[in-house]
Amino acid sequence: QVHLVESGGGLVQAGESLRLSCAASGITFNRRNMGWFRQAPGKEREFVAGIAWSGGATYYGDSMKGRFTISRDNAKEMVYLQMNSLKPEDTAIYYCAATNGFLTIRPRAYDYWGQGTQVTVSS
Repeated sequence: QVHLVESGGGLVQAGESLRLSCAASGITFNRRNMGWFRQAPGKEREFVAGIAWSGGATYYGDSMKGRFTISRDNAKEMVYLQMNSLKPEDTAIYYCAATNGFLTIRPRAYDYWGQGTQVTVSS
């Protein structure tokens, strides 16, 4: 059974940082492209960042470039999202996801999802 478990969310002030973690189990992690998405109340799920199975390629949503960094540790079956210079508009539930296909920004292409972790940024 596949499990993706996010952690590291919380309440921070604008300009501060958070590091999200996602622990994977039940999948061949080192062959899965991984992504982070977020969803704010009343909004569609949004692509945040993605990383290829090898870690050799990363992609970011436009508003995250230069502030967020995605990384992975295949030995530990973990994927991380370092978020710096957080803004109130970054407030959302953040989800970790795994895809059996190509790395993509489309949420529907992802096969497995975590339960999410809340990130709240106050102004």
